[in-house]
Amino acid sequence: MLAAMPQPPSAASRDEPAIRDRGDACPGALRLHAADDGYLARVRIPGGLLTTAQASALGLAADRFGDGHLELTSRGNVQLRGLADGCGAGLAELLDGAGLLPAPGHERVRNVVASPLGGPRLVHRVRELDRLLCGSARATGLSGRFLFALDDGRGDVAALDPDVTVLGSGDRLLVRLGAAAGAVEVAAGDAPRAALLAAEYFLDAAEAAGTRAWRVAELSDGHALDGGEFALRLAAAGIGADRLPEVAWPHAQPPRPGVHGDALCVLPPLGRLGSAQWRVLAEVADSAGGELRVTAWRSVVLPGAAAPGPGPAGGRAALEAAGLVTVPGGPWQTVTACTGKPGCAKSLADVRADARAVVQEAGDAAALPVHWSGCARRCGHPRGTAWVDLVATPDGYELDGRPPTPFADLAAALMTARTTTTPASQ
Repeated sequence: MLAAMPQPPSAASRDEPAIRDRGDACPGALRLHAADDGYLARVRIPGGLLTTAQASALGLAADRFGDGHLELTSRGNVQLRGLADGCGAGLAELLDGAGLLPAPGHERVRNVVASPLGGPRLVHRVRELDRLLCGSARATGLSGRFLFALDDGRGDVAALDPDVTVLGSGDRLLVRLGAAAGAVEVAAGDAPRAALLAAEYFLDAAEAAGTRAWRVAELSDGHALDGGEFALRLAAAGIGADRLPEVAWPHAQPPRPGVHGDALCVLPPLGRLGSAQWRVLAEVADSAGGELRVTAWRSVVLPGAAAPGPGPAGGRAALEAAGLVTVPGGPWQTVTACTGKPGCAKSLADVRADARAVVQEAGDAAALPVHWSGCARRCGHPRGTAWVDLVATPDGYELDGRPPTPFADLAAALMTARTTTTPASQ
């Protein structure tokens, strides 16, 4: 039996608070990041909610300004790569015209994930929280890494280490601060405003700590957020709240490729699509509910695309012909990777090409997830689940922290690790 996967640095608990000497340089749609393959833009999509018109605009942006590809991120956002120097104004104009760009001070703080199979009430809460965020001058102080999660009660996005979680589907919802054992309960109509007030509470605590913390988990014990104080702040804002010292938090696996009620979950291998594939997604969505939902697991849910009728089967056939996964099982379902070479200067390998080379031999959907990382930063690694940790080094890939494995032996080693490793704690 192999040892449990070690916690990556980004997930490890802190004995000391993070003390930062610079501001957050997280990229956005206006603040472009210079990468080895050109500039990168990260377009925030609260709740992953896109109309087909907005999706078409993103595809056009990829073709007009970038390398013709779109990347889905682990927070349900979309990245454009290979952007040319000087394209910022044109890109901003295109995104703004599609309703994808708020005021400049807010575009990087709209980090909101939501249960992708949630119903209309959840969608309304996502849009209301985004409206409140974009209307709050205080919210501009949040880092581009601060994360809100709106979970419909199943426990899927609540497992993604959010800074503020709103959970439930009834008339009363829970609001959780970071990884607290407890929560406060508020009326469903007050939940979006309570989430914003939680973020403002964090900003006050971070300012008092003086450490320039970006996330709730980075606050020192002396400045940690307190449920009782949060309840008092809500009461002062006119929001009735009941404090629950301990809650049994649910946990659910993310939606797998395939049919979920009348929705269809579609998986692009490694979360990367060419613009032609993206247009097929948009066309199928347009013939169904007219909406796409980008998930935090680098997949896309198409509401209505699996409803009975003459169209859905043809839509699934078109998606599969475009190289997208529409059925459960198969080797790509639990394989993720960072950008790797040639796009990232820090990467020591072309992780995507290496993943494709061994994916058929290295386990299937029933196996433990595996994440390919080009360096020890482990960008984009899975959240809320155990996973096999594959990290490139100058001498090959380290598998769960062991000495590098020769590439010729990697598929067999991965298969063993994915089926016999003792899962790490979720």
